Amino acid sequence: MQIHDIAVGVLALLGVLTLIWLIQRAVRAGGLTRGATAGRLRLLQSLAIDQRRRVVLVQFDGQDLVLLTGGTTDLVLSTLPSRNTPQAIA
Repeated sequence: MQIHDIAVGVLALLGVLTLIWLIQRAVRAGGLTRGATAGRLRLLQSLAIDQRRRVVLVQFDGQDLVLLTGGTTDLVLSTLPSRNTPQAIA
């Protein structure tokens, strides 16, 4: 192999990587990818109880769930109405 062949290979590799990077930026700018909040599940808050257990507030399909994780079993402590839905005044 000559130095010319190595240089051509390196330039081709850089060209392909540059194209991948440009396509990735175009896709993100065009809104074709989902952001972290566009899904059905969102982590709203997390609180460590001890080294193993955590209380986690998640939102899933319009419901806020309070979960206890990290023990022998994970528990749903409470189901709350979503903060984004209007509350009825009784």
